[in-house]
Amino acid sequence: MATVAELKAVLKDTLEKRGVLGHLKARIRAEVFNALDDESEPRPSLSHENLLINELIREYLEFNKYKYTASVLIAEDHLQKEQGRSANTENLHGTPAMKR
Repeated sequence: MATVAELKAVLKDTLEKRGVLGHLKARIRAEVFNALDDESEPRPSLSHENLLINELIREYLEFNKYKYTASVLIAEDHLQKEQGRSANTENLHGTPAMKR
């Protein structure tokens, strides 16, 4: 019969192989940030350019399979889960500071 330590090791290994463990750790981190976030302190409003940059960073993270890091960014920055590449391209071309 397996010991508790062996069962823990097998469970941890299985969760890591399925990608669940990293997701759980990222989700816990995001929830801790949310719990520590002081609701009474107003959040700075971001400019259109900063919102676009954050969205491009999110897209980069998801494209490169950094889904756990992306989930923390989404939770911290209150980004929409999927805005879409066409919306990003449209915003990039429509931003006066970015035009040449």
